[in-house]
Amino acid sequence: MGKTAEAIAEGVSIASAAARLAIRNHILVETIAHDEPFDVARFAPYAHETLVALADEQDEAAELVKRQRKKAWGKFTDPDGTHDYRDRDTRNLRKRGRQYAGVAHELRRMADDPHVVRTLIEQARDAAWGDVEANLQRRLRVEGMRPDLDPDYDRMRAARMQSIRLVDLPRLAAHKRHHDAGTDASAPTSTSTPSPRISGIDVSELDA
Repeated sequence: MGKTAEAIAEGVSIASAAARLAIRNHILVETIAHDEPFDVARFAPYAHETLVALADEQDEAAELVKRQRKKAWGKFTDPDGTHDYRDRDTRNLRKRGRQYAGVAHELRRMADDPHVVRTLIEQARDAAWGDVEANLQRRLRVEGMRPDLDPDYDRMRAARMQSIRLVDLPRLAAHKRHHDAGTDASAPTSTSTPSPRISGIDVSELDA
């Protein structure tokens, strides 16, 4: 892999991380603050728009570098500042422009790939759940989450219910599918695998 390809891959990695962060924040707002159910399809347009917006930024950066390169061409005097480019800088500016354009192209390809968008949303969902879980665990350690002692119990209970819908129920469903598939393939030779545990949740709340 050449240096330009490596720079493009690094740029895509950074942009993808920024996209996941934006999508994670959007999921937290919509599913917890607004008490809306989680649905990958509902977040797909936002994820697509986020990737396209990041690609637009890269295209704008490439266009700026192109203008800087044209302005620097044929100038051999000493520069007046960091961004006062000269003819000797045109090669690096051209390379930088290709890198920006390459990142933009890859981000647009990702935005148009439903599988990539879905994966990005699921990663962002897991990150959002991680934030909620960490907050809940912190409150459990500090206050024991006794309803009569926690003034925020009702509000945090809504968050716990959302966290179950976000991650735990899909995990249970996946576990059941995996277990059913294993049962159909062959008869069990040992005791069944225990079901995944919903940590940090009062199971009695599921019936509330």
